[in-house]
Amino acid sequence: MIVQESTTITNARQPVRQLTVFLDNRVGTMLALLKLLREHQIVVLGLSLQESAEITLLRMVVNDPESAQTLFIERGIAHSESTVVIVELKGGAQDLNHCLSGLLAAEVNVRQCYPLLIRPAEWPVMVLHTDDADVASSALAQAGFKTLSQDELSR
Repeated sequence: MIVQESTTITNARQPVRQLTVFLDNRVGTMLALLKLLREHQIVVLGLSLQESAEITLLRMVVNDPESAQTLFIERGIAHSESTVVIVELKGGAQDLNHCLSGLLAAEVNVRQCYPLLIRPAEWPVMVLHTDDADVASSALAQAGFKTLSQDELSR
């Protein structure tokens, strides 16, 4: 099962796609999924876990979302896809307030956020799932932040 959010990205850069996998809430299911991805040379760059009594939502950014999605379809793994914004925080944690202030000024709501496990440059990097990736990217650029594309993460 695939649920896809539609978001139009105005620039020519490839948007970053977050995959959300619906896992049974059982010991070892996350490890089994991560091993499956690794066996197919798919690298998890960042992840966030949300647990409930019946199901676990594993949100992740990977180096090759197309291959991951194909693998999920082939294996019958329920998942969805959404566009996220990846922002560099060159001032470290102190930049988080400035970043969120820029989004607030543009009236962009942040639905989820989590750090990446990698740093493409030397700066901390956050994944932001917002209600409008285009507006969020523009607002962050106006506030002086660099956002990353899927191509920059997949190198």
